[in-house]
Amino acid sequence: MAMTDHPVTPADMKAAREAYQEREPRDVFYRTATVLVGLALRKVIPITLAESLAVLLQTWNKSFYRFHKEFNAAHFEEITGVIHTYETLLAECRERRIEDLQPEDEERLLPLFAAFEAVLGPVGAAKALHLLAPKFFPIWDTKIAQHYGLGLSMSGSKKHKYWRFMLITQGQCLQLRRAHWNGDNSLKAIDEYNYCKYTLEVL
Repeated sequence: MAMTDHPVTPADMKAAREAYQEREPRDVFYRTATVLVGLALRKVIPITLAESLAVLLQTWNKSFYRFHKEFNAAHFEEITGVIHTYETLLAECRERRIEDLQPEDEERLLPLFAAFEAVLGPVGAAKALHLLAPKFFPIWDTKIAQHYGLGLSMSGSKKHKYWRFMLITQGQCLQLRRAHWNGDNSLKAIDEYNYCKYTLEVL
C-alpha cells in the first residue's frame, strides 16, 4: 500500500534538521501551537482548539489569509465547527502513527480532509490536521506537493492528492524505521526535509 519511490535516509533527516534549525526561526510557532493544542484538548487552559491552531496558521499559512480569507470571528467559528463535526475521528487519529495507515482509512479520511480544506485551503488543512494528530497527518505546501507530482494549482478538492501524499509519506516513514532512524516523530522530520529541499532549496 505504501509508496516507496521517494527514498529518504537517516542522513537526509540529520542534514535537514541542521538546515532547518539554521534557517527557520518560525519553528517556535510550531512548538508553541503543539503544546497549546495538547492543553486545549485536555481543557486545562482558557484557549480553544481553534485559537491554538491559529498560532501556527497565522504564521505558517499567512498567504492564505492575505489572498483568500479574513481571519475573523466567523473564521474561528468555521474552524470550531469542523473540529466539532469530526471530533471523534480526530481523537482516533491523534493516537495513531502514519506507519499504520490502512486502505480502509481512505473512506473516512477523504471527507475529513475535504471539510478542513473548505475552511483552511489544502495547505492549511494539512497543517491543522498535523497539529491535531502530529504522528498521523503529514504537512505539505505548494512546492512540496508539486515535487511529489501532486500540484495544487487546479480547482476542486485536493483530498485524493492528499491521500496519495499520505501513502508516499508512509513509505518514507517505513524506510526510516527499517533504517533504524532513532527520531521520535518521523512526520516532523520528513516535513523539515521536504521544506528545506523543495521549498527553500538548500539541501
